[in-house]
Order: sequence, then C-alpha cells, then structure tokens
Amino acid sequence: MTGTVAQLVGRALAELGVGHAFGVVGSGNFHLTNALVAAGVPFTAARHENGAATMADAWARTSGRVAVVTTHQGCGLTNATTGIGEAAKSRTPLIVLTADTQPAAVHSNFRIDQDGLARSVGAVAERVHSPASAAADVARAVRRARNDRRTVVLSVPLDVQAAPAPRDAVVPALPPVPRVRPDDDAAARLAGMLAAARRPVFVAGRGARGARAELTALAERTGALLATSAVAKGLFAGEDFDLGISGGFSSPTTAALIADADLVVAWGCALTMWTTRHGRLLGPQASVVQVDLEEAALGAHRPVDRPLALGVVGDCALTARDVLAALEPSPAREGDTARERDTARERDTAQEGGAGPEAATAAPSSWRTPELAARIARESRWRDVPFEDLSTAERIDPRVLSRELDAMLPAERVVAVDSGNFMGYPSQYLSVPDERGFCFTQAFQSVGLGLATAIGAALAQPHRLPVLGTGDGGFLMGIAELETAVRLGLPLVCVVYDDAAYGAEVHHFAGDTDAPLDTVVFPDVDIAAIGRGFGADGVVVRSVGDLTAVRERLSAPMDRPLVIDAKIASDGGAWWLAEAFRGH
Repeated sequence: MTGTVAQLVGRALAELGVGHAFGVVGSGNFHLTNALVAAGVPFTAARHENGAATMADAWARTSGRVAVVTTHQGCGLTNATTGIGEAAKSRTPLIVLTADTQPAAVHSNFRIDQDGLARSVGAVAERVHSPASAAADVARAVRRARNDRRTVVLSVPLDVQAAPAPRDAVVPALPPVPRVRPDDDAAARLAGMLAAARRPVFVAGRGARGARAELTALAERTGALLATSAVAKGLFAGEDFDLGISGGFSSPTTAALIADADLVVAWGCALTMWTTRHGRLLGPQASVVQVDLEEAALGAHRPVDRPLALGVVGDCALTARDVLAALEPSPAREGDTARERDTARERDTAQEGGAGPEAATAAPSSWRTPELAARIARESRWRDVPFEDLSTAERIDPRVLSRELDAMLPAERVVAVDSGNFMGYPSQYLSVPDERGFCFTQAFQSVGLGLATAIGAALAQPHRLPVLGTGDGGFLMGIAELETAVRLGLPLVCVVYDDAAYGAEVHHFAGDTDAPLDTVVFPDVDIAAIGRGFGADGVVVRSVGDLTAVRERLSAPMDRPLVIDAKIASDGGAWWLAEAFRGH
C-alpha cells in the first residue's frame, strides 16, 4: 500500500484496535486526523484541546479500550496538557497523537520540547522516527498504552508525516495483554490471613475493575465486606455487603465498619490518603494487604513490609481465584500413602496461617450476618443518613437536590463528576449500575474537566443516560464543550451545583478573618440561560417544586443536553473538603 507516513500512521492505529479519536484539528494534525477517519476510527471534534484530551480519557475509562486524542504541534499539545496529566496519573491507556516540528525548523513558533513536556506530567514520550520505522513506532506506542496501561504522547514530525510510506510496510501484531499470576507463597499467605480474620474488608480500586466475579466469590467464602475507592464506584453494586466508597465520601456507617476491620485487603487500590482518610480508616488492629500488578505500587502509601502486612504482585482476578483455591483443603487422592496425606494436611495448615487444617472448611467469619446486611442497606448510603434541610426560599440544599435527582433519573446512567466543594453529592447520592457507569477524573484535582468527561463517557456508553455533576466554576471553565454536546445531540443532564463561587476556597479560607474572599466569589449568573444560548434546554432550580420541569423533560425523548442551574444553599464546607485540605 502506497501513500504518506501520515496515512500509514492512521491505518496502523486502526489495525491495532484504537476505539475512538477526539481532537482539535490544526494544520499539523490535519492529515493524521483524516488518515484515522479514512481507516475507520470514529472521530469527535472538540472545541478545545483540553476538552478533547479529557473526552478521550473518559472514553477509554468507561469503554475499556485505547482511545486517541490528536493535537497540533506545540500550542495544541500544551492546551491539552492538563487532560493528558489527568490521564497519565490515572494510568489511562491513551494515545496522544500529536504533530511536531521538523528538526530543521529551529525558529518555528511551534517548537517546544514535546518529549520533555510529556514526561513532566507522567506520560510516556514516543515518536515516529522515520518512514522506515513508522509502523513499528506506532505499534510500540499502542503496546505501551494498552499492555502497560500508560498515556503515551506519540509525536510525528511534519517532514516524516509528508514522506512516502514504504510500499511493504506491515503493522506488527501486538502481544497479548500480560496477566500476572501471584507467587504461590504469596497467595497461600493471603489465604492464611483471610482464614484467620474475623472482620475482613476488601477495598477495590481501579485495578480491580473487571474482577467483580472473582472478588465477590472470595468475599463470600471468607466473610469479607466490600468497598471501593472513589474511581471504582459501582463495582459491587447490588451486593448485600457492599459498603460503597471508602474514604472521604464514606457515610458514618461505612467508615465505622471499615475502621473496625481486622484485615483490609486492597485490590488494585493504592490506599491513598483519600481512600483511607489519611490512615484513620485503618484501625490499629488491622492487618493490611495490597494486591497490584506492579511491584513498585506496593507500599507506595501504606507500608506492606512489616508484620501484619503483605504485598502481592498479581492480577486481581487471578489472585482472587488462586487465593480461593488455596483456601480449600487439598483432597486426599485414592492411593495416597499416610505420609502423603499428612504432608497435604501440613500444607493446608501453613496456607491458613497456622489456624489448623479445619479452618479452611470452617464457616466464614461472623462479620456477614442478616442483621449487618440490613444495617448496610438501611444506613450505608448518604441518602439514608438524616440531616437538617438547609434549603431557603431562594436556594436548595444540595443533599435534597441530589436525593431527588437520584430517584428521578433512570437507573441506566453514566455519571461524570467535576472537582470542587460540591463533588461528594453526585459521587455519593447518584447511584450507578456498575463501575462503567461512573467516571471520576480527579487524579490531578483539576476544576473544569467535568463536561468533557461526561461527553467522553456518554459516547462510550450510548445505552445509558449521561449525567454530569459540576460546580458553576468548573462548568463555566469548560463550557466551550457544551456546543460539542449540542452538536452531537447528546441527552446529557448537566447538574450545576451553583453557589456563585469557588466553594472549596470559600469554605477553606472563611475562618481566616484577614483574608478577603472577593477573589473567589462571583455575581449570580443565569447558567440555564447560557445553556439555552448554546442550544441546550435550561432550567433554574431553587426548590424541590422546580424539579417538576426537570421531570417533564426527562419523561420525553431527549435530543439535546439539559442544563440544570441548581442554586444551592451553603453547606458550610462539605465533610470531604476538610479531608482534601489535610493533604495540602
């Protein structure tokens, strides 16, 4: 096949299985983008490169496939840097396909150190070096993105793009995604710790997505309760002993139960300060185990090289399966000698941490009881926790708003959340059907990514109603992408928790009497009217009665976004806000 290197790059990415591309097209990536489209990769044009990067990040997270964001050289790439940093910190498998200046263009206005920029935000820097190496260079980049779960910035210089592609160029096949099985001794030790535990809790993170069946089977066998980090919300939806989110978003009941555990097993979860409330959710009596694909991740936030702790390198699903097998006694085989049967009993004892061979067949811990299941169902969600309604004649309590919307919205939804003081309300009050129904782009803690997140998630989960939870600051920061949502005809419900401020800063610094808050407080804005100006529907909500208009719109077919400008009452600083600022 003849053509240019740009065409070869587009074809190679398509053949290697990338799923969707997003971008803003400039002169530098014009031919690359057209090559992607010609090769069959769907493309969505965004209004800003940062929006495009975040859409691609969200699409990859909620689809489970590699996505692409494409940018112009230099300024196009810098515009996308915050979204790229978020994806890199979240280990999102993403290709940033960017043009680059040619080496001779030393005085180009667009010239920057693109490789250095990529590395500075945690991404992997790769490039197409020459026409002869182009197919292999692209395959290497996709392999690193898919198999190593990395965000890869793939720079393609303009002179290389325009060069003829080799006639015999063949795109190399990718090796299978590696699945790491745990060491037998590590699996046996974890089995022993679980057999000895009376109050075990599993906390599953991003790395456990896709391992629900194995983890729930092991939890049932060992009597463990189930929880997730924020990014894995929904993984155990529908399970009787699902506690919800561990960390700053935990309800009082969830926090109390996790803190009472005598063994906490983190599955693909780093046990950061957010997930553990700066360690306070891990009781002094608790043993801690961390299971992760990469040895470097073990102990990054919580030591696993001390007594009563364990680090296990392994795929979460395979590890759970092996541990479950290790918990079962070795069956006596016909023809075994007495010595062989004794050896099998001794092996079982060692696996169970010295608890005795009968421990493997003992009933699960008393942790899982009908009474506790009823308590979890009754108390573990914030919507069931009593509170004093702070609503006024002009402003609605954000908890009332979120509770009512949760009951009103269809169950098949995908929820995206921006950053800010409000963020716990949609995160905890809006339920989701599974882990693919929640997209939480918060690794960089950047305000303004929510709207683009919702668009990417909506395109990845078209069978679900997309819902955005955002503050007025974040929504207005990224509002250019509202036109993208309108153009695509997305039935996107944008819930704007509007306190006319950057609420996190208002509440954090309110106690400092010498610090004026004028810089973070704004006049009231009719965000619903702005939404209508973009071509969306818009509703202002100040009371529960105003939600009637929302219900009417949801009951009819939707072919455009709905912007809900919810004028919320002050909560005096959300409970998770104090947790967040402890780390600053």
